[in-house]
Amino acid sequence: MSIAARELSPAGLRRVLAVLCVTEVTSWGVLYYAFPVLAPSIAADTGWSVGETTAAFSLGLVVSALLGIPAGRLLDRRGPRLLMTTCSTLAVPAVGGIALAGSLPLFFAAWVLAGVAMAGTLYPPAFAALTRWWGSRRVTALTALTLLGGLSSTVFAPLTATLLGHLGWRDTYLVLAVVLGVITIPAHLLGLRGPWPAAEPSPATGTPDSIVRSRPFVLLVVAVGLGAFTAFAVVVNQVPLLIDRGLSTTAAAWALGLGGVGQVLGRLGYGRLATIAPRPRAILILGLMGATTAGLGLLPGPVGLLVAVAMLTGAARGVFTLLQATAVSDRWGTEHYGRLGGILSAPAMVATAVAPWAGAVLAGALGGYPALFLLLAAVAVVAALLAAGTGVEDRGS
Repeated sequence: MSIAARELSPAGLRRVLAVLCVTEVTSWGVLYYAFPVLAPSIAADTGWSVGETTAAFSLGLVVSALLGIPAGRLLDRRGPRLLMTTCSTLAVPAVGGIALAGSLPLFFAAWVLAGVAMAGTLYPPAFAALTRWWGSRRVTALTALTLLGGLSSTVFAPLTATLLGHLGWRDTYLVLAVVLGVITIPAHLLGLRGPWPAAEPSPATGTPDSIVRSRPFVLLVVAVGLGAFTAFAVVVNQVPLLIDRGLSTTAAAWALGLGGVGQVLGRLGYGRLATIAPRPRAILILGLMGATTAGLGLLPGPVGLLVAVAMLTGAARGVFTLLQATAVSDRWGTEHYGRLGGILSAPAMVATAVAPWAGAVLAGALGGYPALFLLLAAVAVVAALLAAGTGVEDRGS
Protein backbone atom coordinates (compact mmCIF):
# COMPACT_ATOMS: atom_id res chain seq x y z
CA MET A 1 0.00 0.00 0.00
CA SER A 2 1.38 3.42 -0.90
CA ILE A 3 2.02 6.08 1.71
CA ALA A 4 -0.67 8.26 0.10
CA ALA A 5 -3.23 5.49 0.45
CA ARG A 6 -2.44 5.26 4.13
CA GLU A 7 -3.10 8.93 4.82
CA LEU A 8 -6.32 10.20 6.34
CA SER A 9 -8.61 12.28 4.18
CA PRO A 10 -9.08 15.98 5.03
CA ALA A 11 -12.36 15.05 6.74
CA GLY A 12 -10.52 12.37 8.71
CA LEU A 13 -7.86 14.84 9.80
CA ARG A 14 -10.53 17.25 11.00
CA ARG A 15 -12.27 14.40 12.83
CA VAL A 16 -9.22 13.30 14.81
CA LEU A 17 -8.39 16.92 15.66
CA ALA A 18 -11.94 17.55 16.91
CA VAL A 19 -11.93 14.31 18.92
CA LEU A 20 -8.62 15.10 20.60
CA CYS A 21 -9.70 18.66 21.39
CA VAL A 22 -12.80 17.37 23.19
CA THR A 23 -11.04 14.52 24.99
CA GLU A 24 -8.08 16.65 26.09
CA VAL A 25 -10.39 19.25 27.62
CA THR A 26 -12.24 16.46 29.45
CA SER A 27 -9.19 14.45 30.51
CA TRP A 28 -7.27 17.46 31.80
CA GLY A 29 -10.40 18.80 33.48
CA VAL A 30 -11.19 15.60 35.40
CA LEU A 31 -7.74 14.14 36.02
CA TYR A 32 -5.87 17.37 36.75
CA TYR A 33 -7.90 20.54 37.31
CA ALA A 34 -10.62 19.02 39.50
CA PHE A 35 -8.12 18.18 42.23
CA PRO A 36 -7.05 21.73 43.19
CA VAL A 37 -10.73 22.62 43.59
CA LEU A 38 -11.51 19.55 45.70
CA ALA A 39 -8.29 19.25 47.74
CA PRO A 40 -9.39 21.49 50.67
CA SER A 41 -12.68 19.60 50.99
CA ILE A 42 -10.89 16.24 50.84
CA ALA A 43 -8.58 17.31 53.66
CA ALA A 44 -11.41 18.72 55.77
CA ASP A 45 -13.59 15.63 55.35
CA THR A 46 -10.97 12.92 55.79
CA GLY A 47 -8.51 14.45 58.23
CA TRP A 48 -5.66 13.88 55.80
CA SER A 49 -3.51 16.97 55.38
CA VAL A 50 -3.51 18.97 52.17
CA GLY A 51 0.16 18.03 51.87
CA GLU A 52 -0.65 14.32 52.03
CA THR A 53 -3.44 14.53 49.45
CA THR A 54 -1.27 16.68 47.18
CA ALA A 55 1.53 14.12 47.49
CA ALA A 56 -0.86 11.45 46.15
CA PHE A 57 -1.77 13.71 43.23
CA SER A 58 1.91 14.42 42.54
CA LEU A 59 2.67 10.69 42.65
CA GLY A 60 0.11 10.15 39.90
CA LEU A 61 1.89 12.73 37.74
CA VAL A 62 5.25 11.05 38.35
CA VAL A 63 3.79 7.66 37.37
CA SER A 64 2.41 9.27 34.22
CA ALA A 65 5.85 10.67 33.39
CA LEU A 66 7.59 7.31 33.82
CA LEU A 67 5.01 5.38 31.79
CA GLY A 68 5.00 8.00 29.06
CA ILE A 69 8.19 6.50 27.62
CA PRO A 70 6.84 2.96 26.92
CA ALA A 71 3.51 4.52 25.94
CA GLY A 72 5.36 6.53 23.31
CA ARG A 73 6.98 3.38 21.88
CA LEU A 74 3.57 1.72 21.59
CA LEU A 75 2.11 4.78 19.94
CA ASP A 76 4.90 4.89 17.34
CA ARG A 77 4.10 1.30 16.35
CA ARG A 78 0.32 1.13 16.62
CA GLY A 79 -1.04 4.66 16.61
CA PRO A 80 -3.12 6.33 19.34
CA ARG A 81 -6.42 4.44 19.19
CA LEU A 82 -5.57 1.40 21.33
CA LEU A 83 -3.47 3.33 23.84
CA MET A 84 -5.85 6.24 24.37
CA THR A 85 -8.98 4.07 24.49
CA THR A 86 -7.41 1.70 27.03
CA CYS A 87 -6.16 4.53 29.24
CA SER A 88 -9.52 6.32 29.05
CA THR A 89 -11.14 3.10 30.23
CA LEU A 90 -8.64 2.80 33.11
CA ALA A 91 -9.32 6.41 34.10
CA VAL A 92 -12.91 5.66 35.09
CA PRO A 93 -12.13 3.16 37.92
CA ALA A 94 -9.16 5.33 38.90
CA VAL A 95 -11.35 8.38 39.49
CA GLY A 96 -13.95 6.17 41.12
CA GLY A 97 -11.24 4.79 43.40
CA ILE A 98 -10.20 8.30 44.37
CA ALA A 99 -13.82 9.06 45.25
CA LEU A 100 -14.35 5.91 47.32
CA ALA A 101 -10.96 5.65 49.04
CA GLY A 102 -11.54 5.05 52.73
CA SER A 103 -7.89 5.31 53.76
CA LEU A 104 -4.86 7.28 52.71
CA PRO A 105 -3.06 4.22 51.23
CA LEU A 106 -6.10 3.49 49.04
CA PHE A 107 -6.17 7.15 48.01
CA PHE A 108 -2.52 6.89 46.95
CA ALA A 109 -3.23 3.63 45.09
CA ALA A 110 -6.08 5.23 43.17
CA TRP A 111 -3.84 8.10 42.11
CA VAL A 112 -1.21 5.62 40.92
CA LEU A 113 -3.86 4.08 38.65
CA ALA A 114 -4.85 7.59 37.57
CA GLY A 115 -1.19 8.18 36.66
CA VAL A 116 -1.29 5.12 34.40
CA ALA A 117 -4.40 6.57 32.74
CA MET A 118 -2.83 10.02 32.37
CA ALA A 119 0.14 8.54 30.49
CA GLY A 120 -2.22 7.70 27.63
CA THR A 121 -4.76 10.52 27.81
CA LEU A 122 -3.01 13.86 28.41
CA TYR A 123 -1.02 15.98 25.95
CA PRO A 124 1.99 13.77 25.00
CA PRO A 125 0.03 11.03 23.15
CA ALA A 126 -2.27 13.62 21.59
CA PHE A 127 0.75 15.62 20.40
CA ALA A 128 2.24 12.46 18.90
CA ALA A 129 -1.00 11.56 17.14
CA LEU A 130 -1.43 14.96 15.53
CA THR A 131 2.25 15.24 14.64
CA ARG A 132 2.14 11.99 12.65
CA TRP A 133 -1.34 12.40 11.11
CA TRP A 134 -1.08 16.09 10.19
CA GLY A 135 2.52 15.90 8.98
CA SER A 136 3.83 19.19 7.62
CA ARG A 137 0.69 21.00 8.89
CA ARG A 138 1.18 19.82 12.46
CA VAL A 139 1.74 23.30 13.91
CA THR A 140 -1.79 24.28 12.85
CA ALA A 141 -3.28 21.21 14.51
CA LEU A 142 -1.16 21.46 17.65
CA THR A 143 -2.04 25.14 18.04
CA ALA A 144 -5.75 24.37 17.78
CA LEU A 145 -5.43 21.53 20.29
CA THR A 146 -3.60 23.61 22.89
CA LEU A 147 -5.92 26.58 22.39
CA LEU A 148 -8.98 24.49 23.16
CA GLY A 149 -7.14 22.36 25.71
CA GLY A 150 -6.47 25.56 27.61
CA LEU A 151 -10.22 25.77 28.24
CA SER A 152 -10.16 22.66 30.43
CA SER A 153 -9.70 24.67 33.62
CA THR A 154 -12.22 27.25 32.41
CA VAL A 155 -14.85 24.53 31.98
CA PHE A 156 -14.06 22.06 34.72
CA ALA A 157 -12.95 24.27 37.63
CA PRO A 158 -16.34 25.99 37.93
CA LEU A 159 -18.19 22.76 37.07
CA THR A 160 -16.31 20.95 39.83
CA ALA A 161 -17.01 23.77 42.28
CA THR A 162 -20.72 23.69 41.43
CA LEU A 163 -20.94 19.93 41.88
CA LEU A 164 -19.01 20.20 45.14
CA GLY A 165 -21.53 22.66 46.53
CA HIS A 166 -24.37 20.21 45.90
CA LEU A 167 -22.82 16.77 46.27
CA GLY A 168 -19.62 16.80 48.35
CA TRP A 169 -16.22 15.82 47.04
CA ARG A 170 -16.77 12.04 46.80
CA ASP A 171 -19.94 12.22 44.74
CA THR A 172 -18.41 15.01 42.67
CA TYR A 173 -15.56 12.72 41.67
CA LEU A 174 -18.06 9.93 40.90
CA VAL A 175 -20.01 12.24 38.59
CA LEU A 176 -16.78 13.36 36.92
CA ALA A 177 -15.77 9.71 36.43
CA VAL A 178 -19.01 9.12 34.54
CA VAL A 179 -18.48 12.26 32.45
CA LEU A 180 -14.93 11.16 31.64
CA GLY A 181 -16.02 7.69 30.57
CA VAL A 182 -19.04 8.76 28.54
CA ILE A 183 -17.05 11.33 26.56
CA THR A 184 -13.56 9.94 26.13
CA ILE A 185 -13.95 6.16 25.74
CA PRO A 186 -16.26 6.20 22.68
CA ALA A 187 -14.53 9.27 21.28
CA HIS A 188 -11.13 7.57 21.29
CA LEU A 189 -12.50 4.22 20.13
CA LEU A 190 -14.57 5.56 17.26
CA GLY A 191 -12.92 8.88 16.47
CA LEU A 192 -9.27 7.80 16.26
CA ARG A 193 -9.87 5.12 13.65
CA GLY A 194 -8.03 5.19 10.37
CA PRO A 195 -4.65 4.20 8.98
CA TRP A 196 -1.54 5.15 10.92
CA PRO A 197 0.62 6.84 8.28
CA ALA A 198 4.26 6.20 7.64
CA ALA A 199 6.53 8.74 9.29
CA GLU A 200 8.10 11.51 7.30
CA PRO A 201 11.62 10.74 6.11
CA SER A 202 13.95 11.55 8.98
CA PRO A 203 17.32 13.28 8.67
CA ALA A 204 20.38 11.10 9.02
CA THR A 205 20.68 11.64 12.78
CA GLY A 206 21.07 8.01 13.84
CA THR A 207 18.94 5.51 15.68
CA PRO A 208 16.56 6.48 18.50
CA ASP A 209 19.09 5.18 21.04
CA SER A 210 21.86 7.32 19.59
CA ILE A 211 19.56 10.37 19.49
CA VAL A 212 18.62 9.91 23.15
CA ARG A 213 22.31 9.80 24.10
CA SER A 214 23.26 12.77 21.93
CA ARG A 215 24.26 16.09 23.46
CA PRO A 216 21.49 18.12 21.75
CA PHE A 217 18.76 15.76 23.01
CA VAL A 218 20.09 15.63 26.57
CA LEU A 219 20.35 19.42 26.71
CA LEU A 220 16.84 19.73 25.25
CA VAL A 221 15.39 17.41 27.91
CA VAL A 222 17.02 19.43 30.71
CA ALA A 223 16.00 22.77 29.18
CA VAL A 224 12.37 21.71 28.76
CA GLY A 225 12.29 20.27 32.28
CA LEU A 226 13.61 23.51 33.77
CA GLY A 227 11.17 25.51 31.66
CA ALA A 228 8.25 23.40 32.87
CA PHE A 229 9.34 23.84 36.48
CA THR A 230 9.44 27.62 36.04
CA ALA A 231 6.11 27.79 34.24
CA PHE A 232 4.14 25.79 36.79
CA ALA A 233 5.84 27.30 39.84
CA VAL A 234 4.93 30.75 38.52
CA VAL A 235 1.29 29.78 37.97
CA VAL A 236 0.84 28.34 41.46
CA ASN A 237 2.68 31.14 43.30
CA GLN A 238 1.59 34.16 41.30
CA VAL A 239 -1.50 34.96 43.39
CA PRO A 240 0.37 35.07 46.73
CA LEU A 241 3.11 37.18 45.09
CA LEU A 242 0.57 39.74 43.87
CA ILE A 243 -1.17 39.78 47.24
CA ASP A 244 2.20 40.61 48.80
CA ARG A 245 2.43 43.45 46.27
CA GLY A 246 -0.77 44.94 47.72
CA LEU A 247 -3.42 43.53 45.38
CA SER A 248 -6.61 42.12 46.82
CA THR A 249 -7.25 38.42 46.47
CA THR A 250 -9.87 39.18 43.81
CA ALA A 251 -7.54 41.43 41.84
CA ALA A 252 -4.73 38.85 42.05
CA ALA A 253 -7.11 36.15 40.80
CA TRP A 254 -8.14 38.39 37.91
CA ALA A 255 -4.48 38.92 37.04
CA LEU A 256 -3.98 35.15 36.97
CA GLY A 257 -7.05 34.78 34.77
CA LEU A 258 -5.79 37.44 32.37
CA GLY A 259 -2.54 35.50 32.26
CA GLY A 260 -4.67 32.71 30.78
CA VAL A 261 -5.82 35.16 28.10
CA GLY A 262 -2.18 35.93 27.41
CA GLN A 263 -1.54 32.20 27.11
CA VAL A 264 -4.19 31.91 24.39
CA LEU A 265 -2.84 34.94 22.53
CA GLY A 266 0.67 33.54 22.71
CA ARG A 267 -0.43 30.25 21.20
CA LEU A 268 -2.29 32.07 18.43
CA GLY A 269 0.99 33.73 17.48
CA TYR A 270 3.10 30.58 17.55
CA GLY A 271 2.71 30.05 13.80
CA ARG A 272 4.94 33.05 13.19
CA LEU A 273 7.48 31.90 15.75
CA ALA A 274 7.55 28.51 14.01
CA THR A 275 9.24 30.17 11.03
CA ILE A 276 12.31 30.72 13.23
CA ALA A 277 14.82 27.86 13.34
CA PRO A 278 14.31 25.49 16.29
CA ARG A 279 17.34 26.47 18.37
CA PRO A 280 16.92 30.28 18.35
CA ARG A 281 13.18 29.79 18.80
CA ALA A 282 13.77 27.81 22.01
CA ILE A 283 16.26 30.40 23.27
CA LEU A 284 13.77 33.21 22.54
CA ILE A 285 10.82 31.55 24.27
CA LEU A 286 12.74 30.46 27.37
CA GLY A 287 14.39 33.88 27.54
CA LEU A 288 10.98 35.54 27.37
CA MET A 289 9.82 33.31 30.20
CA GLY A 290 12.80 34.40 32.27
CA ALA A 291 12.32 38.10 31.52
CA THR A 292 8.62 38.16 32.37
CA THR A 293 9.14 36.11 35.53
CA ALA A 294 11.88 38.53 36.62
CA GLY A 295 9.49 41.39 35.93
CA LEU A 296 6.97 39.98 38.38
CA GLY A 297 9.74 39.54 40.93
CA LEU A 298 11.11 43.08 40.57
CA LEU A 299 8.13 45.35 39.91
CA PRO A 300 6.31 46.63 43.02
CA GLY A 301 3.49 48.14 40.93
CA PRO A 302 1.36 49.80 39.78
CA VAL A 303 -1.48 47.31 39.43
CA GLY A 304 -1.93 47.86 35.69
CA LEU A 305 1.74 47.17 34.99
CA LEU A 306 1.70 44.01 37.13
CA VAL A 307 -1.35 42.73 35.25
CA ALA A 308 0.30 43.48 31.91
CA VAL A 309 3.43 41.56 32.92
CA ALA A 310 1.22 38.70 34.17
CA MET A 311 -0.34 38.55 30.71
CA LEU A 312 3.10 38.46 29.09
CA THR A 313 4.09 35.68 31.48
CA GLY A 314 0.99 33.78 30.36
CA ALA A 315 1.93 34.33 26.72
CA ALA A 316 5.39 32.88 27.35
CA ARG A 317 3.81 29.90 29.10
CA GLY A 318 1.44 29.38 26.18
CA VAL A 319 4.14 29.28 23.51
CA PHE A 320 6.31 27.10 25.75
CA THR A 321 3.68 24.34 25.52
CA LEU A 322 3.91 24.43 21.73
CA LEU A 323 7.70 24.61 21.89
CA GLN A 324 7.62 21.33 23.80
CA ALA A 325 5.16 19.81 21.32
CA THR A 326 7.32 20.63 18.28
CA ALA A 327 10.84 20.30 19.71
CA VAL A 328 11.36 16.67 18.66
CA SER A 329 9.79 16.81 15.21
CA ASP A 330 11.63 20.03 14.32
CA ARG A 331 14.97 18.39 15.05
CA TRP A 332 14.63 14.64 14.45
CA GLY A 333 11.47 14.17 12.38
CA THR A 334 8.35 12.21 13.25
CA GLU A 335 9.41 8.59 12.85
CA HIS A 336 10.17 8.06 16.55
CA TYR A 337 8.17 11.00 17.89
CA GLY A 338 6.21 8.94 20.43
CA ARG A 339 9.28 7.45 22.06
CA LEU A 340 11.42 10.58 21.94
CA GLY A 341 8.51 12.77 22.99
CA GLY A 342 7.81 10.48 25.95
CA ILE A 343 11.41 10.80 27.12
CA LEU A 344 11.34 14.56 26.61
CA SER A 345 8.07 14.91 28.53
CA ALA A 346 9.01 12.72 31.51
CA PRO A 347 11.24 15.21 33.39
CA ALA A 348 8.83 18.02 32.46
CA MET A 349 5.94 16.11 34.01
CA VAL A 350 7.96 15.41 37.14
CA ALA A 351 8.82 19.12 37.30
CA THR A 352 5.12 19.91 36.95
CA ALA A 353 4.38 17.59 39.86
CA VAL A 354 6.96 19.04 42.26
CA ALA A 355 6.75 22.72 41.25
CA PRO A 356 3.81 23.69 43.53
CA TRP A 357 5.42 22.17 46.62
CA ALA A 358 8.95 23.29 45.76
CA GLY A 359 7.82 26.84 45.01
CA ALA A 360 6.16 27.22 48.39
CA VAL A 361 9.17 25.76 50.21
CA LEU A 362 11.63 27.99 48.32
CA ALA A 363 9.53 31.11 48.98
CA GLY A 364 9.80 30.42 52.70
CA ALA A 365 13.51 29.71 52.54
CA LEU A 366 14.28 32.80 50.44
CA GLY A 367 12.25 35.18 52.56
CA GLY A 368 9.31 35.82 50.24
CA TYR A 369 7.77 35.46 46.81
CA PRO A 370 9.72 38.23 45.04
CA ALA A 371 12.97 36.38 45.72
CA LEU A 372 11.35 33.13 44.56
CA PHE A 373 10.36 34.71 41.25
CA LEU A 374 13.88 36.02 40.70
CA LEU A 375 15.20 32.51 41.30
CA LEU A 376 12.66 31.09 38.86
CA ALA A 377 13.70 33.70 36.31
CA ALA A 378 17.30 32.53 36.71
CA VAL A 379 16.18 28.92 36.17
CA ALA A 380 14.50 29.95 32.90
CA VAL A 381 17.66 31.78 31.80
CA VAL A 382 19.72 28.65 32.49
CA ALA A 383 17.20 26.71 30.37
CA ALA A 384 17.66 29.24 27.54
CA LEU A 385 21.44 28.88 27.74
CA LEU A 386 21.13 25.10 27.59
CA ALA A 387 18.81 25.42 24.58
CA ALA A 388 21.69 27.08 22.73
CA GLY A 389 23.29 23.63 22.57
CA THR A 390 20.28 21.82 21.07
CA GLY A 391 20.98 22.54 17.43
CA VAL A 392 20.95 19.79 14.84
CA GLU A 393 20.31 20.13 11.13
CA ASP A 394 17.27 22.41 11.14
CA ARG A 395 13.99 21.04 9.93
CA GLY A 396 11.02 23.10 8.88
CA SER A 397 7.81 23.02 10.91
